Amino acid sequence: MRVLIIFAHAEPTSFNGSMLRAGIAALTAAGHEVEVSDLYAMGFDPVSDRRNFVTIANPDELRQQAEEALASANDGFVPDLQVEMDKLAWCDVLVFQFPIWWLGLPAILKGWVDRVFAIGRAYGGGRWFEGGFFAGKRAMCAVSVGGLENVYSADGVYAPIEDVLYSVHRGIFAFTGFSVIEPFVVYGPGRINAVERAVYLEDYVERLLTLDTAPILERSDTPAR
Repeated sequence: MRVLIIFAHAEPTSFNGSMLRAGIAALTAAGHEVEVSDLYAMGFDPVSDRRNFVTIANPDELRQQAEEALASANDGFVPDLQVEMDKLAWCDVLVFQFPIWWLGLPAILKGWVDRVFAIGRAYGGGRWFEGGFFAGKRAMCAVSVGGLENVYSADGVYAPIEDVLYSVHRGIFAFTGFSVIEPFVVYGPGRINAVERAVYLEDYVERLLTLDTAPILERSDTPAR
């Protein structure tokens, strides 16, 4: 497999950092190819505007999709974005690894999506969902949350984790053609003991080594509730 991990955590010594290192080591040892975009370490700029392009469709008014379409047709993206787009085209499996903040993506990861998933490179021209640019590839969220599992349930104060991640699963992954793998979720890493964290690491390694066969979420046009 060729695995691309988009990592969005600012602290290398965090549990997310431990997950990343364990995952890279296991995938590499098993003979898989791994690319990592460590967004904080890269100093990735999440703001999407004219800084995305070296081409200009309209100097007087910024219409993002028009600028993206021109750049896609004329190799007009700035080099740092082109590198990320090339990684997307290269991978068999895309993994977003991040802590859930305010029931959503960290800003730096959302900005990566805003800038890299450009029209002409990730969607457009009638290509979406089953006919999307990335049809035949797989994608997964590997997330940590502050609360324990009962908090993210039909009876908890938040919805089940699949509902929390619906905008990513359906609006980003599925929309662009990816088959969506069931998410890997670490509940309350700061609230559990070292033994429990070690089990999570073992389970994460096992999941990464079976990304090509891991269960796919059933298609859903709406969240569970």
